[in-house]
Amino acid sequence: MSQRTPFFPAREHRLRLAELGILDRRRLWAGFALAVVLPAAVESVAATAGSRDLSLAMLLALAAAVVVALVGGLWPAILAAVLGMLALNWFSTDPVGSFVVARGESVVELVVFLAVACSVALAVGASARRYEQARQAAAEADAMSELAVGILGSAGDTGEFLERVRATLGLRAVTLVARRTDDAGRVASGWDVLASAGEAPPVSHGAADDSVAPDGYYTLLVGGHALDAGERRMLQAFGAYLVAMRQREQLARSRADNRRLEEGNSIRTAILQAVSHDLRTPLAGIKLSVSSLRQPTVEFTREEEAELLGTIEDYTDRLTGLVSNLLDMSRITADTVRPLLRPVAWRDVLPAAALAAGDAVDLIPANEPMVAADPVLLERVVANLVENALRYAPGAAVEVRARSGVPGPDGRPCGEMRVIDHGGGVPPEDLLAIFRPFQRSGDASARGGVGLGLAVAKGFTEAMGGRIEAEATTGGGLTMVVSLPLWEGGRA
Repeated sequence: MSQRTPFFPAREHRLRLAELGILDRRRLWAGFALAVVLPAAVESVAATAGSRDLSLAMLLALAAAVVVALVGGLWPAILAAVLGMLALNWFSTDPVGSFVVARGESVVELVVFLAVACSVALAVGASARRYEQARQAAAEADAMSELAVGILGSAGDTGEFLERVRATLGLRAVTLVARRTDDAGRVASGWDVLASAGEAPPVSHGAADDSVAPDGYYTLLVGGHALDAGERRMLQAFGAYLVAMRQREQLARSRADNRRLEEGNSIRTAILQAVSHDLRTPLAGIKLSVSSLRQPTVEFTREEEAELLGTIEDYTDRLTGLVSNLLDMSRITADTVRPLLRPVAWRDVLPAAALAAGDAVDLIPANEPMVAADPVLLERVVANLVENALRYAPGAAVEVRARSGVPGPDGRPCGEMRVIDHGGGVPPEDLLAIFRPFQRSGDASARGGVGLGLAVAKGFTEAMGGRIEAEATTGGGLTMVVSLPLWEGGRA
């Protein structure tokens, strides 16, 4: 059912009499100038043309009042109506050339003309004022729309937002302040400056030319000039945008903190599980071997002593690797890895023990360009990849190859090293999951380790500005690909 339109607008939407004459200062004075000149000019032209038709003269005077109302608003139009009536009396009513009116009918006609002219001036002035209000509202809406698009397309920087507000409103400076809080989060006396834009931004309410409080916590201080009603409305809306933007940033930080806490809890839980199983096994082996050697009533042959000592050494090395990976993973999770980049050759970080035993084969070309890396971190990355390849592809040598000139995500040329094994491989759907902490192919705990080697390798590689990926080896197996930016001009 359609809603009926009221005959008169609501009280809050009505124009007050004082508002009808407020358009623009230049237009107001131009209207007064026309009000003085135009009625007399129209009547003079009509008199010069020899026209004594009072109806035509009234229409011309009424048209002059309408023109003045369009230019200057209500008050110049009323002045034009009064002067038009006087000009009609002087030029078009008997006796001509005086303000005396000979006939009573002419008096009525002049009074009716004045009433009609004032009514038309009132209507035209109201329309002009409404047009100005609509134009200002459209300009404000365009500015708000442009600012909103800019906010959505920007990175959410408060200083950039304030600069947009300052430029939109033509202010000298804008400052965002917030109520000061104590350590318990309670509101205290005073204000803290959060961000500012422009020259000589105000830092207190006393130094500001005006201020707007979008909520009870934030306040925008402006410098340059006091705000009019339209600018205050726009700044209030801008402040609401700013409050929403800062709340969005706080929510994003809270989500990131919650995500880190969740990841930390998951890692702590996995560490407890690893300690309860994977670390207990080598400790039990070391304890058993040491206890056997300390038995005073048992005599071992040299071969048996060597086997027990070898068991102790093997389990100790395994414990060292497990603890190192756990510590490295905690550093990566806490974002405390700070690599020292320098030119590094791929061949310099290959595990010497694996090369000497023939478990790894160096197929890196001579004079391969150096990459920008931290040698200690990159050595750990390569060692973990080779160790992982040997664990899941026993009995076959691991191939290590390298090439250069591969474009990185940012377009910079990178060096690429491939650790290739020919074992059972990994299903395609699991290629991404193998880099997660505490993930082992098929959960094969019997092969040792707590599933941190590849996660540590990925964390260290990304900390150095590179990337690591897994892909299937042609003919079966798994290939780990490490890419790092080339060191400019470096050669191995």
